Amino acid sequence: MSELEPRNFLQPCLLLLLREQDDHGYGLVARLRPLHDGEGDAGGVYRALRGMERHGLVLSEWQASDVGPARRTYRITPEGRAALDAQAVELANVHMTLHVFMDRYERLPGHRPRGVMTHVDDRGAGRDGGVRATPRPRRGAGH
Repeated sequence: MSELEPRNFLQPCLLLLLREQDDHGYGLVARLRPLHDGEGDAGGVYRALRGMERHGLVLSEWQASDVGPARRTYRITPEGRAALDAQAVELANVHMTLHVFMDRYERLPGHRPRGVMTHVDDRGAGRDGGVRATPRPRRGAGH
């Protein structure tokens, strides 16, 4: 886990997913994976959902299921939409600031961040048919 990992990024991710469609907890956990490196922490997702419900950002209700017990389904509230909009503005500002930083950093002679993905591995794709990027070799690694 990175020291610079954005704190509280789970909430805007969950609000975004619920803005796209109402969903139950396990559905949100599955849809969250491409957005958030939470290592599949379903407990953290449920804690975040309960907290957002306490703050009026989401509502939940039990719905019967055709294939098992009833499930709690979450939906975003108007307050949650407003919070998502505000968080998106903040994230856009962070995004812009990070780009300014990286542009300046990359202009320094001989400096590149270690472990940056720089090229596509042509030795084969993953099971999903996508391409895999390989990290750039580290300086002084003896390779």
